[in-house]
Amino acid sequence: MTAVRLTWAQPEDLVGHELRQAAEDGRDPAAALRAWLAAGGHPAPERAGSSPAPAPPELRALAARLLDDLARLPPRSTADEPRSWPAIQATWPPAPVAGAPRPPAEQPGLRERLEAAWVGRAVGCLLGKPVEKLPLEGIRALARAAGNWPLNDWFSERGVPPRVLAAYPWNRRSAPTSLAENIDGMPEDDDLNYPLLGLLLLQRHGKGFTTADVARLWLDELPAGRTFTAERIAYRNLLLGLEPPVTATHHNPFREWIGALIRADVHGWTNPGDPAAAAAQAYRDAALTHTGNGVYAALFVAAATATAATGRSDVHTALRTGLAFVPPRSRLAEAVRFGIRAARTEPEDFDLVVDRLHARYGHYHWVHAVPNTALIAAALTHADGDFSHSVCRAVSGGWDTDSNGATAGALAGLLTGSPDALPHRWTAPLKNRLATTVPGFDGIGFDALAHLTAQEAARS
Repeated sequence: MTAVRLTWAQPEDLVGHELRQAAEDGRDPAAALRAWLAAGGHPAPERAGSSPAPAPPELRALAARLLDDLARLPPRSTADEPRSWPAIQATWPPAPVAGAPRPPAEQPGLRERLEAAWVGRAVGCLLGKPVEKLPLEGIRALARAAGNWPLNDWFSERGVPPRVLAAYPWNRRSAPTSLAENIDGMPEDDDLNYPLLGLLLLQRHGKGFTTADVARLWLDELPAGRTFTAERIAYRNLLLGLEPPVTATHHNPFREWIGALIRADVHGWTNPGDPAAAAAQAYRDAALTHTGNGVYAALFVAAATATAATGRSDVHTALRTGLAFVPPRSRLAEAVRFGIRAARTEPEDFDLVVDRLHARYGHYHWVHAVPNTALIAAALTHADGDFSHSVCRAVSGGWDTDSNGATAGALAGLLTGSPDALPHRWTAPLKNRLATTVPGFDGIGFDALAHLTAQEAARS
């Protein structure tokens, strides 16, 4: 009988990530690291969600104890990276955005903008799927071998030499549905599942939802096997009887990774012109699974998206507004500023921008929020509002390619104002059809999703 090797959940795999997280957030993990290595413990898997084989019982027990020990380490000062909502709000400028937001009824074209955002999110996600988990040099090698570099179209296997494919194999699960030669509608992906769940959350609970409402919705409607990293840990913690916000911290070394960011778009879409309300919704959503920079990334995207949703903003204003809702001395704020600055410094060659980002933030895990948010901001800045350049730059920068492409594509799509403004080569293969396991949405069209999202934007 074949054993089930559960990913993103085993103590022996989590402890390596927690040692890394502790060092990043200013705690001293040296004693725990020595104990782990002396017992024969291994570093965290670099790309996969689990090590090849389960640990023996005594090593697994030690890992669980070390996770508890690491959680008790005193954190550094929270002055730079506050955790509570009031403390986060206290870092904002007195008036980060001037003027009262217009009611959705007074925002003509909102439904069309929302459809372009949904389609853009799908395009960017699908573009990044076949190269997810590949190193940067592999992405570049595959695209160059197909004559598609700088990246400007779907990845394809046509013309790529076997030796390149052998050195850099496509993402095994995604390749059958995400290469130019086989795309047939938008396949299921967590980067689309979470916006659907966000829409379902608003339909059931309205904009005043609580973090507990998010938790109940997940338990009711989200298959556990469709969760990863911080979301899987939080789901497990709920089943253990823990409640938010402890679900975000108990044995959860992924709490500053990208998961909350990919759930943030819907909060911006449904609060056009009101980035503060969008950020508040994103915080209540993120608090189930994330803390610190993982939360800040969600605030950044939600506020930027709410600004772009008005149809009266350019990409640079949207990014600047989003950044105003991030604690200014946090690692995430510094990384976003660096990404934007690098994009402006190298306006002709985005590869140089990416190289600078990888040199500065390559020590983070490839799913961490800090490097990925910096890359998203750099890609959008460098593309200057152009949709194709936005998604291609975000994906060509590596790290979490499908999530970065999705977030960049959603914001850039929103800014185009209409799905008709998106290039046909991107939209035609999607066939206005989305696959998902979120109940009630499988096979839905992006036009229908835009209509439902506009309805929630109009609700008080």
